[in-house]
Order: sequence, then structure tokens, then C-alpha cells
Amino acid sequence: MKVVLFCGGLGTRIREYSENIPKPMIPIGQQPIMWHVMQYYSHHGHKDFVLCLGYKANVVKDFFVSHRHEAFGDCVVTAGGTQVEMLGEKRQDWRVTMIDTGIWRNIGERLWAVRDQVKDEEMFLANYSDGLTDLDLTEVIRQFKASDKVGCFVAVRPPLTYHLADIAPDGKVQAFRSSDRSDIWINGGYFIFRPQIFDYMREGDELVLEPFDRLIRDGKLMAWKHEGFWRSMDTLRDRQVLEDMVERGEMPWLPGDHAGKRRPRLVAAE
Repeated sequence: MKVVLFCGGLGTRIREYSENIPKPMIPIGQQPIMWHVMQYYSHHGHKDFVLCLGYKANVVKDFFVSHRHEAFGDCVVTAGGTQVEMLGEKRQDWRVTMIDTGIWRNIGERLWAVRDQVKDEEMFLANYSDGLTDLDLTEVIRQFKASDKVGCFVAVRPPLTYHLADIAPDGKVQAFRSSDRSDIWINGGYFIFRPQIFDYMREGDELVLEPFDRLIRDGKLMAWKHEGFWRSMDTLRDRQVLEDMVERGEMPWLPGDHAGKRRPRLVAAE
């Protein structure tokens, strides 16, 4: 199944990095967060990617054109460096189509720009390229396929860390409490669509606004509530949380051995 990745935005909320590279190319560990997203889909059997490029498209292209897997994985080098044998993890057998969809387009316009790439698919996947999850993607696809829906998004609970204040009109504080996210669900940036989604789109539409409103009116949009791990990288703090997880070897978005494998670490002798 094809996977459309939106990776052309400016990433203004994490500007310290995105002035030099597009947000999906910000590293988590040794690899860009988009690479981690692609690894997630690849582990679920989806290896045909369509990248919607925009801001600093050349950085993304250069990564895939010049990427040397051996620079990031364990390997054996012989014959004066002309032969490289990878140890453990194999090279990714991905097919990556890179389409420049413009710098200033919104998500809906980017999806519309690559519609010819997915028009013959029974279904296709899409992603914001800046969030990681341990979602059981295969089960979500199975239930979506059995439905009559045109679109599906994964709903998640935001990792709120704020304290909420209840304030009266006269400014008097009535209560100050920890945030309660029990009834809050947001769009997690993981989507499944049938090609009919393009019948619900108009020029200039933002994907989750006008097209989703039309889907809702026709009863063609479903949400999958995911209670497990999910984290988007919107700020430097979010990046540090994910970076720390990778450093500890805790990567729940990678099924199997990667999910809980710890890296060996040097510690000072006592």
C-alpha cells in the first residue's frame, strides 16, 4: 500500500532546526524523524512512499539520493573499503517517489498535487511525518477496509502537561488543577484514505477542514481511538523526549526487537 508523507512545511514551532532543514529531517538519534516514520510503515509491510516536498526539498532529496546505510549501521568493510557487508539490519528496500508540491501549500493542496500517484490504489496511507506511535496499523487497515468509509484518522490523547485555571469573570481564581485529558481527542496525523477522498476536495482546501466536513456530512469519516504510545515533535522539548527514548533504546514505534532494545552505555566505575 502506498504511503503519502507530507514533508514540505516550514516547521515554525521548532524554528531552531527548521531554518536549516525541513522539520521531517530533524534528527531523532542518528536518523531524521521521517526515517523513523518510514521504518514504522515498513515494519507493517508498506514500503512504497510518496513524499510531498516543499520547504528545502533539496535536503530531503539529497538524503535519499546520497544516503549510505553503512554510515548508520553495523558493518564489515573489506577490499580497501570497496566491499561493505551489513550486520544485523538489512538495507531498506523502499521505493521513494519525491514530488515537489511547493513551499506555501497546505496539507490538502499537497495531497491534491500527488493524486495521480494514488488514484489507482484501493486504499492509501498518509502521514504528517512528525509523529511516532505504536499503533496496530494492520488492525486499523483491516477494519477500515471492511467499512464503507472514505477516510480514517487516528485519534490520540495529547500529552498535556499544563495546569488549568478556572477563572471567574471578575478575575477571581476558582480552582487550579492538573490538566484532565480524559475527554480530549485530537488528530494524530495518521490517515487511511480511499481515492474517493479527492471527490470531497476543492482547490485550496485544508485536508482536515473542508474535506473532512463533507465526509462527516455523508457519514464517510471514521476515527480510530488509540490509547497507546503517540508523540508528535512540535517543539524542542518534544524532540528531546524522543531523543532520550532513542538513547535509552526505547522505541515502541518499531515492532519487535527494536521496541525495547537498549543500547550499551558506558558508566563510570565506582
